[in-house]
Amino acid sequence: MYDGGVRTSSHATLGETFRALRSRPGGQRGELAWIGLERPDPRELASLAAEFDLHALAVEDAIQAHQRPKLERYGDTLFVVLHAARYDDAAEEVEFSELHVFVGPDFVVTVRHGASPDLSAVRRRMEADPAMLARGPEAVLYAILDAVVDGYAPVVAGLENDIDEIESQVFAMGAEASRRIYELSREVADFQRAVRPLRQVLHALTQGFTKYKVDEEQQAHLRDVADHLTEVAERVETHRGALRDILTVNATLVAQRQNEEAKAQNDEIKKISSWAAILFAPTVVGGIYGMNFDVMPELHWAFGYPFALGLMVAVSVVLWGVFRLRRWI
Repeated sequence: MYDGGVRTSSHATLGETFRALRSRPGGQRGELAWIGLERPDPRELASLAAEFDLHALAVEDAIQAHQRPKLERYGDTLFVVLHAARYDDAAEEVEFSELHVFVGPDFVVTVRHGASPDLSAVRRRMEADPAMLARGPEAVLYAILDAVVDGYAPVVAGLENDIDEIESQVFAMGAEASRRIYELSREVADFQRAVRPLRQVLHALTQGFTKYKVDEEQQAHLRDVADHLTEVAERVETHRGALRDILTVNATLVAQRQNEEAKAQNDEIKKISSWAAILFAPTVVGGIYGMNFDVMPELHWAFGYPFALGLMVAVSVVLWGVFRLRRWI
């Protein structure tokens, strides 16, 4: 809990927090209560909904998770869904987390479904700047947005490094490269689904500057976040285009390798078939003269046996010459 941008108390449970809120002088809530939950159960969210009058649809979304980034307003409460991302260097893959933020007149409730972003770091940074924290719940929301968008930069860099690696390996990895390209394409597509709707969220917040009397400092802060997000979105789109080009090149290389393998197999089949035909010719001649009939051409001729052997050799040589001429052997 904060008053004038300075922490006045800290509580480990929702019950303690609610009692502290109700014990404020005059029964009024403090200037700002910042409550953070990680994968809460429905009972915890139900108690928050009762305390802060949160809309049932927003609470249902926070319980179920798996929502696309969005911004919705229920009365004087904002409900924001964000997708944070973290690049795992060891696994070389992107991990996504979902973050739901309720922003009211004097409270901020964050519901995390995943390890990122590090909201404790956001809290420490805000506490180090009491003037910013004293601006109220919207300042906290902008700081969270800033942390989420800043977390995208290492992801973009990690994906860029992976794409550079796959570009250099695509000529050697073969089918393994195709699998890696598809994995990277899926990660980039998921990342794009996190980034693109967030631009709409920031645009909606920008549109409300005048209506909700957002001060100049916070406007500048949010515009800076929007600029960073635009840069991320453009780089992600570039990565997706690069992966499409790499996939096309890889498909061409795979087809070329398959054609070369098929040609090599055909050459081997031609060789085998050619030698089989050459060996088959003497077998036919020998089989005919080995049928032991009395009435056969040249059977009782003195030169019949040498003639049969010569015929075998002659047929084999002619076949060998034909196949050699056709480059089958």
